[in-house]
Amino acid sequence: MADTEQVDAKSERQVKRLAHQIGTFAKAHGGAEGNVAYLGERGARIALVGEDGEWGNLVAPSVEIGRRAVEKAGAALQDDFDGEFAAKIRTSAYEWKRMAGIQL
Repeated sequence: MADTEQVDAKSERQVKRLAHQIGTFAKAHGGAEGNVAYLGERGARIALVGEDGEWGNLVAPSVEIGRRAVEKAGAALQDDFDGEFAAKIRTSAYEWKRMAGIQL
């Protein structure tokens, strides 16, 4: 029983920490939407897109923790990283330069 309580307490701390980071991002960018995707053993990727088009990523230890963190932060949780969600991202010259540099 004690092991379960420790795991739950650890999970709650992780959710709280991630939710704080997501909330900070959302506040700085006029709100945010997030998508949580499985990364494998590493955990899950939380892709965030602000209302102003800025974007960022966080890594959560699991999909469940990532989803709970996005919801706790009050950000809209997108089920898919589809074209409509991707179209909200505003890329800068830096990203275009980096993408072109990979091809060279």
